[in-house]
Amino acid sequence: MPEEKNLNSEEEKMEAPEATAKPAEAKAAAEESEDDRDESPDFSLDSGADEELPEEIKQKLEKNKQARAKKKLVKKRKKRIARTVKVGRAYINATYNNTMVTLTDSNGDVIAWASAGMAGFKGAKKATPYAAQIITKIAVQKAKEEYGLQEVSVFVAGVGTGREAAIRALNANGLEVSAIKDVTAVPHNGCRPKKPRRV
Repeated sequence: MPEEKNLNSEEEKMEAPEATAKPAEAKAAAEESEDDRDESPDFSLDSGADEELPEEIKQKLEKNKQARAKKKLVKKRKKRIARTVKVGRAYINATYNNTMVTLTDSNGDVIAWASAGMAGFKGAKKATPYAAQIITKIAVQKAKEEYGLQEVSVFVAGVGTGREAAIRALNANGLEVSAIKDVTAVPHNGCRPKKPRRV
């Protein structure tokens, strides 16, 4: 019995350094990820329409496309008849946390859409004007390639920081903006207020 105890204690000693090494490895990995974040390029808000999308966003979109292609193999769809939509609508939903751009035809049927999360932005970056600019470019490219969209009337909802950048990006990416309308919901009377606190 004493011999077994000695063996167990030796095994515990051997395992102990490995256990202490794991937090150190985790710290090193965390520092590397922080360095990667620091080294990410600063993108200017004034980038022109002719510039390509950043590499990170391209890679994210490619991954999404591959995932969708795998799902399509499972589901067999009828072939869609190619149609052209010259005039359509652009719906921009700019909240404090996210920005979403939806391009539709004149009936309101969606032809292309993009959101900041889809483009790979996370957290507070989703509501930035830069994210709005990038997602607008993605949605416009898709609508132009598949449907030949040329002119849009814009409907803006929400009070986020990405609303103006998205409208400018629509124009910068070759779509003619015929009208802009703010359709942000405004409460007529709002919810019933809390009853007064009795002290």
